[in-house]
Amino acid sequence: MNIWFATNNTHKKEELQAVLNTSLKIPSSEGINFAPEETGSHFYENALIKAIELQKLTGGNDPVIADDSGLCVDALNGRPGVLSARYGMESGKKLTSLEQNIMLLDELSSAQDRSARFVCAMVLYFSKDRFFIFQETLEGKIVMKSEMKGDGGFGYDPVFFVPEYGRTLAELSSEEKNKISHRGKAGRLIANVLWQK
Repeated sequence: MNIWFATNNTHKKEELQAVLNTSLKIPSSEGINFAPEETGSHFYENALIKAIELQKLTGGNDPVIADDSGLCVDALNGRPGVLSARYGMESGKKLTSLEQNIMLLDELSSAQDRSARFVCAMVLYFSKDRFFIFQETLEGKIVMKSEMKGDGGFGYDPVFFVPEYGRTLAELSSEEKNKISHRGKAGRLIANVLWQK
């Protein structure tokens, strides 16, 4: 059975493969142009959009896993939220992860409330009449600019402090991150359904 993952992000693919303990196919590795318009106002809506679109592109027979995830910062009223990957794109140019992290830290400035969470909505999509959605979080806080550190992970990981470990997500090993992450938690719930289907 082929299992597709509706992303072109190889970091996400590697993370989810480790959680599911199986190989996944992604569009970019198979020469498929996959760029759905994420118009949902909630993570689960965007995950469904991606799953439905990829299943159409791949013939409609194989199950598709899709996720939408992002960083929600309390002091910013939940932003960047569903726009996490597109944060700072007002000028039309996508920022690098480092630029997004600096922009976030500048926007937060010296705010006392640094609480935040990563949110991941993950869909296991078999057909329009049969699919499963799970949404999980990882609670933490945003560091001050001088505390940004770590070269593991990707995205906002260097600015997200995990109290349980006393380190940023970017300082954790892949195994440590998968154990506690929003994507790891949602992926394990998907795995329970996938292997018992």
